[in-house]
Amino acid sequence: MKMTIKEVAERANVSIATVSRALNNHPKISHATKEYILQIAEELNYKPNFTARSLAKKETKIIGLVLPEIQGDFFTEVIKGVDQVAHSGGYHVVVAGSHSERSIVESIMSFMGESMVDGVILMIPAISDQLKELISIDNAPSVVIINGKHDIEDFDIVYIDNFQGAYSITDYLLKNYGYTKIAHIKGPNKNNDAAERLAGYKAALIDNNIEPLEEWIVNGDFTIKGGEYACSRLLSLRDKPEVIFAGNDMMAAGCYRVIKAHGLSIPGDIGVVGFDHTFLSEFISPPLTTVHVPILEVGKTAASLLLEKIKNKEHKPEQIKISTGIILGKSCKKVLVENPA
Repeated sequence: MKMTIKEVAERANVSIATVSRALNNHPKISHATKEYILQIAEELNYKPNFTARSLAKKETKIIGLVLPEIQGDFFTEVIKGVDQVAHSGGYHVVVAGSHSERSIVESIMSFMGESMVDGVILMIPAISDQLKELISIDNAPSVVIINGKHDIEDFDIVYIDNFQGAYSITDYLLKNYGYTKIAHIKGPNKNNDAAERLAGYKAALIDNNIEPLEEWIVNGDFTIKGGEYACSRLLSLRDKPEVIFAGNDMMAAGCYRVIKAHGLSIPGDIGVVGFDHTFLSEFISPPLTTVHVPILEVGKTAASLLLEKIKNKEHKPEQIKISTGIILGKSCKKVLVENPA
């Protein structure tokens, strides 16, 4: 069985980037480390694909796109946006799905070697030190990251303004609908987009002199099933919220299922809002009030930035913000406030 660079790194107990530097005689790696890694590579009979490496230095007119999932409205729109810009620039797109950091690393290594791409767009939940090191090595293709964390220097990043989107919809529920008891279903842990949305929700409450209640902040995973579980927990509380702000539309749809299964109405008994404004938000009943994310623009912006980086070797890293808005559906209602006598 053919050995991979990942297996060499595991045996040598070093990063993939360090192995790559050793194989490429990088000046930043010590002589002892390089000799040790080369010895491990020889013992494992690891044969780098030098043909692919030499071809990779030429223009291939192919870009890679790594996504957490390759199904669902959100990711379909991202793919469409990337493909539109790539096609107009004469490029083809190869898409890979990743469900863990390990599979992300494997996808990147595949693109760097056998796939021979000119650049890669990574839509990832978090940016680890290992990933930073990997995409910074000498023979790595040009990379653009789509991620909620945007304060990272030396990398090209396209990010959704998650904080402002979450802040705005929470503030709108307070000031325009009269809700004061607002729960939040978070996205996955170690997900930068989810963390920014939680922070925006909390900030809006605090700015309106409302202390966020931990029992009204529950874990989710950006799936319909995760929304169902989280909503069930919220409905089991003695002190129930008046409205649920789900971290994305998928979890909001899960809330719809559970609320209706309990014989409750939306928005009569409880309101629901989401985030993303996917197609799903318009077809569930009642139509969902949600934060609009121009998802197609996210993909197009990332692809345009990547093509610029491929063409211009003097390109300086950019961080591009994608703004959000509010789409008013019918999943909330005005809360009547009695005037004092």
